Amino acid sequence: MTTSRRLADRKVGKFERNITKRGSVPETSVKKGKEYPVGPLLLGFFVFVVIGSSLFQIIRTATGGGMA
Repeated sequence: MTTSRRLADRKVGKFERNITKRGSVPETSVKKGKEYPVGPLLLGFFVFVVIGSSLFQIIRTATGGGMA
C-alpha cells in the first residue's frame, strides 16, 4: 500500500515546522529559580540532623568514647 502524495506532503510539512521550532521555548515554561525543590522546614530539619550528629560525634570523640 502506498501513501498518498497529499498525506506525505502534510507529514513532511509538519516535520519541517517542528524542526524550525526547536530550541525556542516560551518564557512562561522556563523556571525562574526562586523556588526550592524542598521546603524550608525539611531543609532546616536536614541541617539540624547533619550538624547535630557531627557535633555529637565530635563531643563523643573528645570525651574518649569514640573507640567502640
